[in-house]
Amino acid sequence: MSDAVSALGGAVYQGFATISDAGPSGMITLRGDLAASKLRKAVKSATGVDLPDRNRVRFADGKGVCWMSPDELLILCDYAGAGALVARLSEALGGVHHLVANVSDARARITIRGSDLREVLAKLTPADVSPAAMQPGQFRRSRLAQVPAAFWMADESTVEVICFRSVARYVFDILRSAATPGSEVGFFD
Repeated sequence: MSDAVSALGGAVYQGFATISDAGPSGMITLRGDLAASKLRKAVKSATGVDLPDRNRVRFADGKGVCWMSPDELLILCDYAGAGALVARLSEALGGVHHLVANVSDARARITIRGSDLREVLAKLTPADVSPAAMQPGQFRRSRLAQVPAAFWMADESTVEVICFRSVARYVFDILRSAATPGSEVGFFD
């Protein structure tokens, strides 16, 4: 088995915010009836995390569950454990209509850090990222420039971005451009 390689090879950019490759991350798509008690129990048992409310993300013990749509979750875990987690969920959901897939190698994860991270995002997304509209734990599925992306605030100075691996370099580059010193707009000051 070969070693996992991230789409960005550990890239880091230090501007008025720091943009960095988060490295290989385990990501699992789970589709099904999110109101079904069997699905809710299976997710909780496999991850230790309760299902989040709409447009939210929850974490516990290194695993996360992101609300993607009314019938879809994105489960985050360590890269090496994703295959076993898929198997565990598939077994627990036997007899229930569902789809569970390891999408770790199809996605990339990028971290934005710094007190001006909202300004970086606001230059690229139509989503409202103001403090009144987006707080830690809130999850957005939107776009950055011309490509689909999802992002959430881990804390006041950290945002995690997920995009398709095929556009990871583009997303990193537009985030880097948006964080270039001297390009600050100061909207959130």
